Amino acid sequence: MEDGANRKTATADSFGASADGYLSSTTHREGADLERLASWCDEASWALDVATGAGHTAGALVDTGVPNVVAADASHSMVATSVDSFPGVAGVVADAERLPFPAETFDAVTCRIAAHHFPDPETFLDEVSRVLRPGGVFAFEDNVVPDDDTLGSFLNRVEEMRDPTHVESYRTSTWHRWMENTGFAVAETAHLVKRLDVQAWIDRIHSLDAEEGARVRRTLAEAPEPVLDFFDVRFEDGAVGSFGSPKALIRAPKPSE
Repeated sequence: MEDGANRKTATADSFGASADGYLSSTTHREGADLERLASWCDEASWALDVATGAGHTAGALVDTGVPNVVAADASHSMVATSVDSFPGVAGVVADAERLPFPAETFDAVTCRIAAHHFPDPETFLDEVSRVLRPGGVFAFEDNVVPDDDTLGSFLNRVEEMRDPTHVESYRTSTWHRWMENTGFAVAETAHLVKRLDVQAWIDRIHSLDAEEGARVRRTLAEAPEPVLDFFDVRFEDGAVGSFGSPKALIRAPKPSE
């Protein structure tokens, strides 16, 4: 329990220090995935964005026409950034695994590119189900790993090397199983690959020093050929320039009673 609490504190502190970097991050601020996630919630009256980060998903929900949007994050700085940057968004400092809302408060809940930081993702899903009204929709996106254990282990290792608050990226099938066990009906799944500029990806973590950043780049550059191929690692002037980050989008309604 203490390890989980310490990890959550470290994660909140790390993201708070990087709020401006995440606000300007093209990976987070734009893309067809963001538009699609928000469109799944366009009939909602009350929406909650869990682990909002700099607030891009919450802002997209407002733009989609959701009249009441709450952005929740464990980092005070991230909540302040989201509220300041996206008019119409209300902010709450909250743990994704202990949401401070009554049962059946929202008719849409989103979580985008964040759950790989959660120590207990199944508890997170329990909380989403609790605060979501019957008939409401859970719109989810996160980094995922392929079924091949070697490829998945490599990606998680590099992610943790770059960001110690990374817990684990899971297979899409694992998320499906957990959601169904929680009582959600998995209605739609889409996969995409976001190309990440390695330097920008490293620079986004302010706690990473030059030596640690070089180690991340070296690990990518020296990866086995199957890893280089699968993640489409590209080189520029002899150095690692970018790679493909696999993600899954899942629309999972909570069945009506």
